[in-house]
Amino acid sequence: MAAGGVSLFARLPICGQRSQVLRPIHRLLSGPGTVAADPRREEQSLGIAETGSEDRTPKKRFSEVQKERREQAQRTVLILCPNKISEKKFLKYLSQHGPINNHFFFESFGLYAVVEFCQKDSVASLQSVTRILSVGTEAAIPFRSRFFNLKLKNPASQTSEQSDIPCSSQSPPSNKKLFELLCNAESVDDQLNTLLKEFQLTEENAKLRYLTCSLIEDIAAAYFPHCEVRPFGSSVNGFGKLGCDLDMLLDLDEIGKSSAHKNSGNFLMEFQVKSAASERIATQKILSVIGECLDHFGPGCVGVQKILNARCPLVRFSHQASGFQCDLTANNRIALKSSELLYIYSALDSRVRALVFSIRCWARAHSLTSSIPGAWVTNFSLTMMVIFFLQRRSPPVLPTLDYLKTLADAEDKCIIEGHNCTFTCDLNRIKPSENTETLELLLKEFFEYFGNFAFNKNSINVRQGREQNKPESSPLHIQNPFETSLNISKNVSQSQLQKFVDLARESAWILHQEDKDHPSPASHQPWGLAALLLPSVTNSVSHAKKKRKKPASERVKNLLESIKSSGTENSTNTSGKRTVSTQA
Repeated sequence: MAAGGVSLFARLPICGQRSQVLRPIHRLLSGPGTVAADPRREEQSLGIAETGSEDRTPKKRFSEVQKERREQAQRTVLILCPNKISEKKFLKYLSQHGPINNHFFFESFGLYAVVEFCQKDSVASLQSVTRILSVGTEAAIPFRSRFFNLKLKNPASQTSEQSDIPCSSQSPPSNKKLFELLCNAESVDDQLNTLLKEFQLTEENAKLRYLTCSLIEDIAAAYFPHCEVRPFGSSVNGFGKLGCDLDMLLDLDEIGKSSAHKNSGNFLMEFQVKSAASERIATQKILSVIGECLDHFGPGCVGVQKILNARCPLVRFSHQASGFQCDLTANNRIALKSSELLYIYSALDSRVRALVFSIRCWARAHSLTSSIPGAWVTNFSLTMMVIFFLQRRSPPVLPTLDYLKTLADAEDKCIIEGHNCTFTCDLNRIKPSENTETLELLLKEFFEYFGNFAFNKNSINVRQGREQNKPESSPLHIQNPFETSLNISKNVSQSQLQKFVDLARESAWILHQEDKDHPSPASHQPWGLAALLLPSVTNSVSHAKKKRKKPASERVKNLLESIKSSGTENSTNTSGKRTVSTQA
C-alpha cells in the first residue's frame, strides 16, 4: 500500500498556485503549534482537548472517556438498510421504542445505520419485536444481537418517498486530494494541521469502533457475564487514522471485581471452575472458544483466524459491516496501559498529534512502514521516536514518564505482572509546556536529529527522556516504557534503519533548502510536507551522476553539517525561537 502511494504521487501533475485553495483551510489559532477547529472532525468528541494558552477546559481522564463511550455503545444498534430509504420514516419507526439521541449512515458492504438511543431499554424493546431471519432451506442460528437487517414490506409503493442518504466517510482522503490540499496550504504548519484533520478518526468512526467492541462483548458475555471488550491501541490513544485496525481486549478482571464485595457473614462462596496449567494456557483456551463463537455465531464476523501461539495470543477477523480488521486479545492489560500513556501524551500538546501523523505519513509514502509484518519500522516505534524527540527539546514539549510517575497519587498506583506502570492519570496535574516552537521547525529538527543519531551505540528511552547505551546489538533499540527489558523495535533490520536515516537526512536537507530558496507560488513546485511525500530525491539523480558523486546520504549529511556550522554564531532562528543542537 505504501509503495502504491509513492507511485501515485509520482504521477500527479505539478500542483497549482498556493492561492488557489480548493476549500477553506483553517488558519492557525493564536499560539504556535495549535490545531484550528474543524466542525467536521471535532477533537473534543474523542476526549482530546486542545492545549495551549487559549484552552481552559479540564481534560478528561482516559478511564472517563472509555466509560462514557462504552455506555454510549450499549445504547446503540447497527442496522443494514435498503440502498434507498426515507430517513424521516426510518427514524419515526425506530422512535416507537424510545427517543433517539444520535444517528448516522455509512457505506460498507451496503448501507448501514448507527442509531444511538437515549436509554438502553430501547434496545431491548427493539429486539423484542425483531424476528429471526428466514433463510429458506438453511437453518438460521437464533442469536439475538444488536445487529439488525431492515426490510421494506412494500418497496414498490415507497419508491417515490425514497432518497439518497448522506453518508459519513469512514476512509481517509485519496492521495491525490491530500496532495492538492497540502500544496494549497499557506504554511508548513498549515500543511501538518491539514493532514491531521483529514486523517484523524472522526466522531462517527470512533462511535463505530466502540459499537463493534460492544457487539463482540455481547458474544463473549454468553460465556463470561460481566466481561468487557475494550478497544486499545490506535483506536483510543489519539494517534489512530481512518482505516486503521481495531485492537480489542477481552477483559475478564471485571468479573472478579463485580462479586468481591458481595461476600459477607461466616461463609465464603466460590464458583466451581476448571483450572489451567498457566495463565497463558487459560488465555489460549478462552480465545479458542471465543474464536469459534465469532466464526459460527457472530453476525458479520468473517475470516476468523486463531493465532494462539503468538507471544500475545489473539483472534484475528474482519467485521464486515464496519469494515474493520480486528485483533482480539485477552487480559493484555499492559497494552491498555500503554494506550492510556499515549493518550496523555497526545492530549498534552496539540503539536504532538500533528507531528506524529505527518511523520507516519512520510514513512508510509517511502515504504518505511508496512501493513505486513517484517523488518520495517512500526508506527508504534515512530510514535515513540517523536515523543522522545519532543522530550529532548529545550524547553521540553513533553514530560518524561518518570516525571509523570512523580505526579501520581495512591489511586494511580499500577503494577501489572510485576512491572511498575504507575503514572498520573489526571492530565490537569501536568503543567503545560513552555516550548513555543512551530511545527515547521519541529519537523525539520526531527529529521535532523534522527538523521545524525548514533543508533550504533545509543538507545531511546522515553521513561527517562535521554539517550543511553544500547543493552543489545539490535540495529534500533527503543525501550518498552513498562516492560523495560524489551526492545519494541527488535524486528528492524540494519538495512531498513539505514534507509530511515538516509531519508531523514534528505528530508532535513529539502526543508533547509526551502528556507534558503523558498519556492514561489508561480513556480508550481511541490513544497514543504508535500515535497517530502514525493519519491526520494536520490531517485531524481541519474545513474551517471551517482557514480561521480559520494552516496546521497553522505552528501546530505555533509550539507546539513555545513548548514549547521554556518549558523552556530546565531543561536536563534528567523522567528526568534531558540534551537538546540541535535548532534549525537
